[in-house]
This record gives sequence, structure tokens and C-alpha cells, in this order.
Amino acid sequence: MTNSNSSIAIAGVGMHPWGKWGKNFVTYGVHAARAALKDAGVDWTDVDYIVGGETVRNGYGGYVAGSTFASALGWNGARVATSYAACATGAQALDTARARILAGLSDVALVVGADTTPKGFLKPNAGERWDDPDWFRFRVMGMTNPGYFALYARRRMDLYGATQEDFAQVKVKNARHGLENPYARYRGEVTVDKVLGSPIVSDPLHLLDICATSDGAAAVVLVSEAFAKKHGLNTDVKIKAISTVTPTFPNTVLDMPQISTDPAVAVQPGELTFKESIGVAAYEEAGISPSDVDVAEVYDLSTALELDWIEDLRLCDRGEAEVLLRAGDTSIGGKIPVNPSGGLACFGEAVPAQALAQVCELTWQLRGQATGRQVEGARVGITANQGLFGHGSSVIVAR
Repeated sequence: MTNSNSSIAIAGVGMHPWGKWGKNFVTYGVHAARAALKDAGVDWTDVDYIVGGETVRNGYGGYVAGSTFASALGWNGARVATSYAACATGAQALDTARARILAGLSDVALVVGADTTPKGFLKPNAGERWDDPDWFRFRVMGMTNPGYFALYARRRMDLYGATQEDFAQVKVKNARHGLENPYARYRGEVTVDKVLGSPIVSDPLHLLDICATSDGAAAVVLVSEAFAKKHGLNTDVKIKAISTVTPTFPNTVLDMPQISTDPAVAVQPGELTFKESIGVAAYEEAGISPSDVDVAEVYDLSTALELDWIEDLRLCDRGEAEVLLRAGDTSIGGKIPVNPSGGLACFGEAVPAQALAQVCELTWQLRGQATGRQVEGARVGITANQGLFGHGSSVIVAR
């Protein structure tokens, strides 16, 4: 896709603190939505489109999240939609809202993602579903998410000489970043020794290398240029690109929940892996290059995955993410700060909310409002997320 030169303003962002609160997901989503509307200076009655991020664990209300949130906020006649793309849900929902505004069919869109998660790692719903690839990987291979993360960690070790100490340093960095984030669940410094001393979950990853599951919510208000001008809204931060590309056959690098790669006999692999293509599509749409990026929020379900994403987004060459990490370049104050929010290491996983939470953080960073964790002079930020079964996303915001 070529650069469309079209951008939509982020008028407001809001979050509910993440943790284990024991409440219905709607409570979190309404809190985040009201915070985003207040931040934007927009009345709920002015919202003409609401997109909810689906949360499959929370019954019918979660499956029709758009109308669930519209009802909870008070029916106002707005059109609704619900999006699901696993961990990329928030970005897909954001793209749905952006498209309607760009089409001239909406002026004010509210995007909300919220989740109430079970204890322990995420797993498929109960029942015998042999045609469900997510269920199938658990039943046939015992392939939990941490098991998959460990395969990728071992791959980094074998290909690039990464060490368990490197992975631990990612956790140390993100924990330090998250200390001043009022929305983060885990706010405490850790040491490399503490990470390496925590129990092995799936070799080579320790408990503190892997993010928890959390309750939480995030919301974003998007507005058309005409509405913003008429109402004098702050439109300094804009969405420049949203990428939700899918893999291209043959996919020769294993991506969950697949249990094998595609054969590459008759068709030669392309130049890009699936994860690389996500970021490249975003850069092309925004009309920028990786060198223009000032700050990144990436999908650190495990510490090792953060290092992969740094390279997938072309913020450095293959095999060099550890070099950046060891030099302090991915820390706040470094060349390319990664996860200044603290990342999922500090938040935990609230699936429909996390891609939106990244956009919230980048918006605060670009406004200069990320108190205690500010990346000075940040003007361009990028996100990365991956969902199951060919879902992925990258959002570029700029001012």
C-alpha cells in the first residue's frame, strides 16, 4: 500500500489500571471510555461510532462488545461494531473506526478494549474441537503459550548467541520503565539474579521472563478533521498508519498456533517473514522509515519476543537487538527506547486492550505527558502486536 497522506487525529485516550480486580470487564471498559472522552473534551452524545474489542472469555457481552459498551455508557443511537484478532484486536478495532471516518461516514469514534482474565496462562475454551487450530495445539502438542515463547527464545540463542542474562535484562529494563506508570500492575524493580532465580516455566524462560494475565482496559477517541476544527480539539497526535497484514505463502517461520511451517518446494519464500511484513506495511503507508521512529511499544509476551520485535520492525539489523539492549539503547534516554510504559512485563495480558494501551502510551509520549518515563522529544512512535492464526498489527502515530 502506498502512502495515502490521510491521517486521523487521536483526540483522547484513557485507561483503567491493570491488575486482578475481580470485576466485570464492562466496568473496566466504561472507566477507560469515560477517561478517553474527558481527555478528548468530547461528550458521549457526540460519539457516532463505537467499536468494541471482543473478549471471548466473558460470555455474550464479550462477543458483542461494541453494543455492550454502548449500552453501558447509555444508548445514544451510535453505530456499533465488534472486532476480534486475538492480541491484535485493539489495532483492528482502531482500523475499523479510522476507516469509517476516512470514508466520511463518521465524525467521532470511540474504540474500547477490556478484559477479565482467568488465573494462569490463557487457554482455549473447553470442549472437543479438532478443527480449531488453537485447541488442537494444546491437545496434540501440549503447546501452551509459554512453550511457544520458549521455542522462539531458543531460536535466538542458537542463531544470534542470545543468553538467558540478555532475556533477564529485558525484564529489568521494562520493570524500571514501569515504576512511574500509574496504570501498570507490577511496579517494582527487579535484578538479573532475581529473574534467573525465578522458576523455569519453559526452558530457557523463567517465570519473570513471561507476562501474566491481567484485567484491564484502554480506550481511544478518534475524530475527523472537520469535527476537531469546529470544536477546537487537540489534534497534535495523529494515526499515520495501521497495518493488519496476514502471512504470505509459504510461511517458513513457525507462527502460533500452527504446528508446522509451509513447504517451500514449488513456491520460493518471499523476502520478508510475516512479522517483518507487518512493520514494513506500516512504514510504507506512513511514508516514513525505521530511522524516523523515536519510541516503540512492542509485544513482550516474553522477554525474548521483545528482542525479536525490535528486529522485525527494522529498528536494528538481524541479530543486533542484544547489542542495543546491552548498550542501553532500548532504555529511556537511549537511541530507540522500547516499551517505556513497562510493556506487558508490567501490565500483563488483557487481550482486547493491549494494542490500544500501546497507542495510549505513545499518545502520552508524543504529547510530553508520560511523567516519570518520558522519552524526550518523541515525535514518531510505532507499535507491534501479534495475534493467533495470521493476525498481526502495527500502528504508527506522529505529531
